[in-house]
Amino acid sequence: MKIIIGVAAGGAIGFAVGYFGRCATGTCPLTSNPWVSALIGAVMGLMATIS
Repeated sequence: MKIIIGVAAGGAIGFAVGYFGRCATGTCPLTSNPWVSALIGAVMGLMATIS
């Protein structure tokens, strides 16, 4: 259960960064697409809860 919460929280934070943190040119890999940043956030949340 702890892992699921960590992945969900990381994904939500990543999505928020991707949605609200848009760069002007659209070439920033983390903030150009909210779904990609949600995936990266979910992986980081997973790594944080496992360690």
